[in-house]
Order: sequence, then structure tokens, then C-alpha cells
Amino acid sequence: MTKHRIVSHEDWIAARTRFLAKEKELTRRRDELSRERRDLPWERVEKEYVFQGENGREMLADLFGKRSQLIVYHFMYGPDWEIGCRSCSFWADNFNGITPHLNARDVSLVAVSRAPLQKLQAQARRFGWTFKWVSSSGTDFNFDYNVSFSPQTLARGEALYNYTMQKMSDDTTELPGISAFFKDGDQIFHSYSTYARGLDMLNAAYHYLDIAPKGRDEDGLPFPMDWVRHRVAYES
Repeated sequence: MTKHRIVSHEDWIAARTRFLAKEKELTRRRDELSRERRDLPWERVEKEYVFQGENGREMLADLFGKRSQLIVYHFMYGPDWEIGCRSCSFWADNFNGITPHLNARDVSLVAVSRAPLQKLQAQARRFGWTFKWVSSSGTDFNFDYNVSFSPQTLARGEALYNYTMQKMSDDTTELPGISAFFKDGDQIFHSYSTYARGLDMLNAAYHYLDIAPKGRDEDGLPFPMDWVRHRVAYES
């Protein structure tokens, strides 16, 4: 028998209505933050990056396709890993469905990893992913956007991530992030990057869990996402 508080329908409506006011306030504040985010200054991308994709060598400008806006998901997949990060795969399971909608709003979505292209393509086939996924192997791209860390950096025991110096173990070579860019003619600008819990709002499954009766139900786990598996590894 559940120990949760059970009330009459009238009391349920009253409690829900009070909580609705808080939800509306959060929505208004989120809209304000979105406006402030759009008003943040941009920085010019001065360096040329060469990626490996299904079309061969591709520059950063090529990743935009026909669009003026680009969102890059920094997918954790190190050069010597056998498979990409299971948490990043959890996020990437959303990409196939939303990509056409983003394209319709002048936005291209591309995942970028340091692993060789052949490994990326193999995982994409296994998982049924059709979104664009390119390799940044041999470039500074991941390091410049603070999602990959060299042995020399890790030897110092700390690295810049999420805009602060953080302690890092020597095996923390990859971390997740999302970056946004704008292209105007032959100029590219970096408008925004977010990391760690900043990615939370971009995972639809987590937000469905948030409205489920038990929520994310992660209390007591060794770490919050310990339950996450590659989609093909869950037991039915």
C-alpha cells in the first residue's frame, strides 16, 4: 500500500492549482533566460577545423549545410574507446526525431567526437541513428571547447570545464557539452556553450520522468545516471 498522501478530489485540485502558479513562474523565468541567452555577445571563430564525415573532409562551415545556425553536441567517444558514452547515447536517442524540426527553423544539428569516423558510423548503424555525426580526430576542436583533455592537462589534476577549474582524474579524457554557432557569409561566430547539468533541459526522456509519480528515482544510486544503459542493452 502506498504511503503517499491521498486526498479528496477537491483538495487535489487545490494543491495542483497552487503548484501551477509555481510552474507558470518557472516558465516565465525560463523565457526571460532564453531572451538573455540570445542577447549574449558572440566571439568570432578564427581557427579552421577539419572534420571527417560521410562526405570526406568537412570544414566547420560545411557542417551548417544550407543553414545559418549550427548546434554541436560534443559526444563523448574517445579515440581508443570501443563504444560511445552511454549517457551521451541517451541524449543522442532524441536526435533523429527532432532534426527535421530544427532544420525547418534554420538550424543544423551535428554530433562531434574524437573517435575515428568508422567507429561512429558503426555505432550509428547499430543504434539506427541517422543524424550527422563527424570525427574531430586530429583537430583541436574538442580541446578548444573544453570537452576533451590531454594527458598533460590531466597530469595537473585539474582542468577548465563548465567555466571553472575542476579536479580531474587522469582517466577523464572526455566530458559532454553543447555549443551553438552562427554563420554570416564566410564568418562563423560562437554564440553559446553549455556543459554538465546545462544539458539536462535537452533530454526529453528525463523531463517525462520528472512528471512521472516516482520522478527520476535516482536517490541511492552510486551516481545519478548509474541506471542509464545503451538503448540496445536494456532488458525488455
